[in-house]
Amino acid sequence: MAKVELKQPIVDEIKSYVEKASAAVIVDYRGLTVEEDTALRKKLREAGVVYKVYKNTLLKRAFEGTAFAQLDGKLEGPTAVAFGIEDATAPARVIAEVAKTVPNLEFKGGVVEGTYYDEKAIQVIATIPSREVLISKLLGSLQSPITNLARVLKQIAEKNGEAA
Repeated sequence: MAKVELKQPIVDEIKSYVEKASAAVIVDYRGLTVEEDTALRKKLREAGVVYKVYKNTLLKRAFEGTAFAQLDGKLEGPTAVAFGIEDATAPARVIAEVAKTVPNLEFKGGVVEGTYYDEKAIQVIATIPSREVLISKLLGSLQSPITNLARVLKQIAEKNGEAA
């Protein structure tokens, strides 16, 4: 069997993730212990992120013609890729959280919603809360003035009721 026939299923697997993903973050995982890598994979899995290690040439082949092709220049040395399927900021957020305790884990770059970000910019992306958190904050800020108005009206009604 030719080498191409052996590699094609792997390229197809990567392409299937690329089609579903809204973000991809690539990292250099050199120097991670087994325990650190296992903890990273567990946290990423819990966040709905697909984290895999592939050969750079297979990633380049799978990224051809997509927004993720912008990562080709960073595909050198040991590379792991994290695909954000449900939440675009989840891969960057979880990796940044783990990288605080694991200094050997380094961002190489990423593509979020079709835009390329270098290692510094992807760390900024990591500070963006998840969509659910942003929505709850918005709803909380919308609800707060209404709640305060209701309290004031209640206090006015109680004060006028005592005076009568």
